[in-house]
Amino acid sequence: MTKHKSPIQIPKFQVPSRTSHVARPKSKVAGRKSQIANPKSKIPLIVVVNDDGVRSPGIRAMARALMELGEVLIVAPRDQQTSMGRAFRGGGVAERIHYEVDGKNVRAFAVAATPAVAVRYAILLLADRPPALVVSGINYGENVGNGVTISGTIGAALEAAAMRFPTLAVSLSVDKIYHHSHSEAVDFAVAADWGKRFARKIIKLGMPVSADIVNVNVPDEATLRTPVRWATVSRMNYYRSVIKETPEGSIIDGYDQMLDPRDIESDSDIHAVLVDRVVSVSFLTLDLTAPVSEQEKKRWLK
Repeated sequence: MTKHKSPIQIPKFQVPSRTSHVARPKSKVAGRKSQIANPKSKIPLIVVVNDDGVRSPGIRAMARALMELGEVLIVAPRDQQTSMGRAFRGGGVAERIHYEVDGKNVRAFAVAATPAVAVRYAILLLADRPPALVVSGINYGENVGNGVTISGTIGAALEAAAMRFPTLAVSLSVDKIYHHSHSEAVDFAVAADWGKRFARKIIKLGMPVSADIVNVNVPDEATLRTPVRWATVSRMNYYRSVIKETPEGSIIDGYDQMLDPRDIESDSDIHAVLVDRVVSVSFLTLDLTAPVSEQEKKRWLK
């Protein structure tokens, strides 16, 4: 007789359900604040995830800043998962790890999986109440332009948003030599403070109407007084593949930034971070539907 494995246990709280609808003018998390379902605690629960791995200084800096706002639960990939997007790979049992921030113990788990899977572990298996907020980051490197969907940082944020939880992604502009590192040479303090500012707003005010993710990108030389700009997501490639000739033939050998500032949309996230060096804030949505007019649909379908 074939033995069937027991199904995954659903947590005591209810994950917000999807509702069928025709029009989708607003995000389902718009205006949503914390829904405290655990009578043992009225403290907001903040889940923190990333794509650089649970031992990254970036996630530690973000956790440190968020501890002022609520209870932090860290659930992150065991290993480096940069550029994994929203891929679903890996799993196994989440490993409880010893994690201290400024002498205080923080509940933290490492998952041998991608960032999106780590989010599911956090919400479905490890959180004892609905998160007031899911924060992804701080990432080594900015997440701007049409390549945002490549990012594991944004992939984790997309997964949290798909599960109907308020979501914030935070990235710091750094040289690409640090993108796959855990270098202590990168100072995340200012980016963490900017992340905390927007986390506080989301917990207090709820998500902006029509937004599923608040995506924050901080220039590496930013201060707490650097201006903030509401930016569109550029349609341009921020990074482009480098072609290398070898004796065996042509290969793609990494990536580099190859942009002419004159070509960048002035209201975009790339222009904000790369050209004007201001803090970029973009509102992302799960709705991938192109806003094609009825007139254009009729013309195209003739």
